[in-house]
Amino acid sequence: MAAPQNESELSTIPFSQQLKSFGSVYWIANWMELVERFAYYGVRVVLPVFMVAAYEKGGPELTQIQKGNIYAVWAVVQSFIPILSGGFADRYGYKLNIALSTVLKIIGYLIMGYTVVLAESLAGVPLREAFETNADGTRIRTDHAYEIFFLGAMLLAFGTAIFKPGVQGLIANQMPKGSASLGWGLFYQMVNIGGFIGPLLAGYLRILEWEYVFLACAGGIALNFIPLFFFAEPARPDDAEAQTGPAALLYRALSGLLEPRLFFFTISFAGFWLMFYQLFDILPNFIDDWIDSRAAAAWLSGIFGESAVPTTGGNLTQEWMINANALLISLFAFGVGYLTGRMKSLTAIIVGIGVSAVAIYGLGMSMSGWWIIGAIGLFSVGEMMASPTKMRYLAAIAPPGREGLYMGYVNFTVGIGWSIGSIIAGHMYQEQGDKVELARRYLVEEKLATAEELASISKNDLLPFFEKTVGVDAWETRNILWERYEPQSMWLVFTLIGVGSMIAIMIYNKVVTAAAANPNHSFNTRGGFWVNAFLIPICLIFIGANIYSARSVGESDEVVWGMPSLGLLLNAMFFLMMLAVSFVGEKPRADGKAPV
Repeated sequence: MAAPQNESELSTIPFSQQLKSFGSVYWIANWMELVERFAYYGVRVVLPVFMVAAYEKGGPELTQIQKGNIYAVWAVVQSFIPILSGGFADRYGYKLNIALSTVLKIIGYLIMGYTVVLAESLAGVPLREAFETNADGTRIRTDHAYEIFFLGAMLLAFGTAIFKPGVQGLIANQMPKGSASLGWGLFYQMVNIGGFIGPLLAGYLRILEWEYVFLACAGGIALNFIPLFFFAEPARPDDAEAQTGPAALLYRALSGLLEPRLFFFTISFAGFWLMFYQLFDILPNFIDDWIDSRAAAAWLSGIFGESAVPTTGGNLTQEWMINANALLISLFAFGVGYLTGRMKSLTAIIVGIGVSAVAIYGLGMSMSGWWIIGAIGLFSVGEMMASPTKMRYLAAIAPPGREGLYMGYVNFTVGIGWSIGSIIAGHMYQEQGDKVELARRYLVEEKLATAEELASISKNDLLPFFEKTVGVDAWETRNILWERYEPQSMWLVFTLIGVGSMIAIMIYNKVVTAAAANPNHSFNTRGGFWVNAFLIPICLIFIGANIYSARSVGESDEVVWGMPSLGLLLNAMFFLMMLAVSFVGEKPRADGKAPV
C-alpha cells in the first residue's frame, strides 16, 4: 500500500502526454458522469426552494427542519452505501451498478416531482385543506406529502449511492498512474459541465411548472443506458477478494475504514463537507429570502435579452446564481487539477479549505446579488483545489482491485459532514433565517398581531399581511428583518467549522509525514489504538445527540420523549458498527505493513 504524500504523487509528465494517455473507457465513463450530474443537479438545485414552497406556489410546504431531516438521511444513504456498494462494484461489475442506479434514479425523480399530485390524491382534497384543528386551535397536517417526498428522495439517494462507486471505480480502474491529478481534474470538470447545464435548464423550467424539471431530469438520466452497450466490462483481478461473499465484503468495508490514515482523514475532512453543502442546501433559500439580485438580472438581460433570463420578482433565480459555481469549475477544473498535480495532495486540500472558508464567511457580508456571485466564485476556487484532490489522495493508497471500494470511502467523509450539517442548518434556518418565520415573530414581538391570528394566515399570504400591517414594501421588509434578526450570522458558524476542519487536516498532514519517515512512529505501530481512542468518544457523542434530539419539553414543562432524528440515529448506528468491528480481528497498521 503506497504511502500518501509521497513525492511519486507529483506528476512531471507533460500536459499533452498525460491527455493522450486516457483510454476510450475513461472518456465513456466521464460522459456518463456528465449526464448523471446534469439530471442530479438539475433537480438538486431547485429542491431547497421547492420543498418549502407554499401550496399556492406548487410546493409541498415542508418546514426547514423537515427539509434538513430529509437531507440528513439522504446524506447517510447516498454517502455511506457507496462504502459498501463499492466492494460490490469490484466484484459484480461496474456496468451492472450503473444500470441499476439509473432505474432507481428515474423512479425517484418522478415520485419527488409529483409529490403534491400524489399527496392530494391520497388526501382527497387540496393540500391547503388537508388539516385537522386541535382544541387549542393548532392545525395539524393530515396529508402524506412528507412521506411521499421522502420515499422519492431515498430512491434517488440510493440510486446515486450505487452509481458513484460504479463510475468512479471504473475511472480509477482506467486511470494512468502518472496522470491521476489531471485525470481526476478532468473528471471533476465533467461533473460540473453536467452540473452547470442541469440548473441552467431548471432555472427556466421551474418558472413554468415544477414538474417539468423532474421530467426533464428523469429523461436525461435514461440516456445513460446507451453507453453501456459500447464497452466491455473491464477486467478485474481474479483474486481471493473477488470470491468473497457479501457478508465478508460488508465486514471488509467497515474494517477498511479503521485503517488509521483513512479514518483520521475522513473524520478531519468532514467539517469541510458540512460547510460545503450549505452552498446547495441553505444558500438557495438564503438567496430567495434575502438577496437583491436585480442589478445582476438587468445586466444579463442587457446581454441575452429579457426573455432569456429567468427572474422571480425582478431577482435573478437562485438556480442561475448558484450555477456560477458549476460554470467556473467546468471551465477551469482541469487547469487547477494540472496545477495541483504539482502539489502534495494534503497541501492542496488545506489551501482549498481555507479559500472556501473565506468565501462562506463572505456570503453573510452583503445582500447584493453581485457580492454573492463573487463569494460563490471564490468558493469555487477552493472547491477545485480540495474536492477532486480527495479522490486522487485515496486512489493513491488503494490496493489494486479495490479501487471501487476506496472510491466508496471517498463518500464517507462527505456523508458525515453533509448529514450533520443538514440537521444543524435546518434548525438554524427555521429559527433565525426563514423570512416568513421572522416576519411572524416580528409581528408578535411588536404586538401588531397575536400568534393565534397569524396561525390562520397561510404561508403564501403572511408576507403581504406583514407589508400591509407595517406599511412597507417587499424590499423594505427584507431590510427591517435583516437588521433585526441578522440571518446572515449563520455563515460565521459554518465558516468556523470549515476552519476547524482545515486545522485538523494540517495536524493530520504533520502526523502522516512524520510516520512516513519513521517506521516506529506510534501512528504506524499503534494506529489501531489511536483509532479507538477517537472512535469511542465519537460514538458517545452521537448517542448523546440522539438522546437530546428525542427529548422535548411539553406545554406544562414536562419532558416528552419521542423518536430521535433519523439522520443522527443512522450515523450513530454506523459508527457503533465500526466500533464493534474494531474489536474483532487484527488492528491495521497505518504504513500498510502486516498488522500487529
